Amino acid sequence: MSDSAIEDLPGLGPKSRAMLARAGITTLAQLRRLGSVRAYAQVKAAGENASLNLLWALEGALTDLPWQVVAREHRLSLLLALEDLGETR
Repeated sequence: MSDSAIEDLPGLGPKSRAMLARAGITTLAQLRRLGSVRAYAQVKAAGENASLNLLWALEGALTDLPWQVVAREHRLSLLLALEDLGETR
């Protein structure tokens, strides 16, 4: 996986990539630095109407897990981390 573009990540479709771009997240390095929770929060702060499915997809892309596994097995820890940032769903 290169550090060039979000397109290199598995599991992120065009709509997700467009939301990330509009939130100023355009490279893998940026996404890795932020992590899934902060990136999701940045997308929401940019006014995007992102559902929690984006959070699951971001975490899955960064950890090489299917988003369904993330939603099932990492849901609570991600939601708690999001809450710690002061984000509301």
